[in-house]
Amino acid sequence: MDFEALFAQLKDAGFGEWVKLLEARKIQWFVHHGDFTCWSRALSQLPKIDNARVYFDRAAITVEGDCEDQERLHLALKGLMPWRKGPYQFADILIDSEWRSDLKWQRVLPHLAALENKRVLDIGCGNGYHCWRMLDQSPSLVLGIEPSVLFNMQFQAMQKYLQRTDIHLLPIGIEAIPADMGWFDTVFSMGVFYHRKSPIDHLYQLKGLLASGGELCLETLVIDGREGDVLVPRGRYARMNNVWFLPSAEELAKWLNRCGFEDVKIVDISVTTADEQRSTEWMRFESLTDCLDAKNKDLTVEGLPAPKRAVLLAKKP
Repeated sequence: MDFEALFAQLKDAGFGEWVKLLEARKIQWFVHHGDFTCWSRALSQLPKIDNARVYFDRAAITVEGDCEDQERLHLALKGLMPWRKGPYQFADILIDSEWRSDLKWQRVLPHLAALENKRVLDIGCGNGYHCWRMLDQSPSLVLGIEPSVLFNMQFQAMQKYLQRTDIHLLPIGIEAIPADMGWFDTVFSMGVFYHRKSPIDHLYQLKGLLASGGELCLETLVIDGREGDVLVPRGRYARMNNVWFLPSAEELAKWLNRCGFEDVKIVDISVTTADEQRSTEWMRFESLTDCLDAKNKDLTVEGLPAPKRAVLLAKKP
């Protein structure tokens, strides 16, 4: 995994001390995981795709081309299961991931400021599906951060064929980024906010990463309600044990304003359905349907409001 182009750009921007920390720690990023060797073997077994052509404007991130060993390609990609974000297409192999992440992108994209020539950060980006979609708008840099070793390996499966120097995924969390970096033109936090024990601190972190005039895209679980309405699950929420705060969209907008963001807009609110999140051949574990009340799909198995997600945009002054 080659981070030299990224590190060089960060050094040129004045973040040399951060690069030193990243270089010192990178040898430990993956090897600690028990399945690292198996996933590395799967990556190494990916066969050649001749005449490769890439498409970032389709539902599936697509590498078209000729692969003489489709069975080997299929087995190697299966070795990187479960695939939770996607879909992806490698030659004739379609990875039908748990999440139809393209549906979220359809809800977000029409409202975003143009990403052309922008520096973009995607926090908790999973295997980088949305990062790849962003390349369709020709940003100068897309950086995703994601601690999951498997998600990083899935990202590298695509990068093996493309070898792009304008997109990178670092296996770190937001805490490993310098506070008040003030460098990115657009910051995405999608599917992260409700996992944060201190949501206001997270909003300040996001603000600190943005350059003046930069745009935040915040996508998270919300509840129906007005200003002041917040759900704090006592235990699990939709079988997840790390969900802390689910505000109403209006309350979340107030939090953004309180943290000093401007031009705060609620641009989408959508109920999560089994068309968007479900078990598949590529992700065989429980999914949304297993987390909802069997008799009332408007409730989770815990009796709480079923998942609903909002997209909010805001600017840093």
